[in-house]
Amino acid sequence: MRTIILNEPGKFERIETDAPGEPNVGEATVRVRRIGICGTDLHAFWGNQPFFTYPRILGHELGVEVVAVGDGVEGLRPGDRCVVEPYLNCGVCIACHRGKTNCCASLKVLGVHTDGGMRELINVPAIKLHKSETLSLEQLALVETLGIGAHAVQRSQAEKGEFALVIGAGPIGLAVMQFALAAGTQVIAMDVNTRRLEFCQKQMGVPMLVHAGDDETNANRLRELTNGDMPTIVFDATGHPDSMAKAFRYVAPGGKFVFVGLYQGDYTFNDPDFHRRELTLLATRNSTPQDFRNIIALMEHETIDTTPWITHRAAFDEMPDQFPSWLNAETGVIKAVIDCD
Repeated sequence: MRTIILNEPGKFERIETDAPGEPNVGEATVRVRRIGICGTDLHAFWGNQPFFTYPRILGHELGVEVVAVGDGVEGLRPGDRCVVEPYLNCGVCIACHRGKTNCCASLKVLGVHTDGGMRELINVPAIKLHKSETLSLEQLALVETLGIGAHAVQRSQAEKGEFALVIGAGPIGLAVMQFALAAGTQVIAMDVNTRRLEFCQKQMGVPMLVHAGDDETNANRLRELTNGDMPTIVFDATGHPDSMAKAFRYVAPGGKFVFVGLYQGDYTFNDPDFHRRELTLLATRNSTPQDFRNIIALMEHETIDTTPWITHRAAFDEMPDQFPSWLNAETGVIKAVIDCD
């Protein structure tokens, strides 16, 4: 079957691999129909993705069609269209027992820690498939990306009417904005890229924008937008240590700061200031099965509009040649999707 493998940083290869065998008990064989490309894939191509080894078959944002089901699988049948929840958890650690499967002690993510979906067929645990009778395959391929934002907003316990600042208007930041808006917060988008800020406002309806500049200018603009109070929730979706350091200053007293982006290193902040304002610092990782179910329901009821998201497309065989261009911010990529048909 057709497969695309990343042999080393910067080097994709089209190869033929064996099709998977019959699905085991509790498994399903799925045909991969659409693949979303995200920052994890871009970092893997660059060679700076943590917890990553080569060679690797990428692909964890998957819109799939069920081909066959193994014994013990209920609620799925051939022809069902599904999204794959790519987080393979152990089911026995303390996090799994407490329902926090997204931070399982031995979590493996398809396309990161184990081979993913850049191939025609793959066997996956049936419990990791979430079906929809109405969503398109492209919409299903967006659910995992949206799940990152949905889970971050859920972690923040955002309340209607409060000001929520989202720093970073890439796909993850946009997903956070999407669900912060759905929660009824007054969203402020901050980024250095004017084109992305315009996208936030025109395509997603984000009411307030801050073109990131120096620290004092940013803070003054935020005070102006929040009637002098500053945002009560700040999400950093950049994973950049300078941005994260500055953002502590933007949180209102008693507010919450949510690290959505991942920084690969140690991080420090001023403890007296942190205590004086009694801030709450939160990490957020991946998403949960309930997040997937909630997102599908919101999309089916058209509460979440995914129309603006997909800006670039490529056929499966064309992807290795087109992928490098998606690393260039000047191409205006928000989300690229691979058509595997």
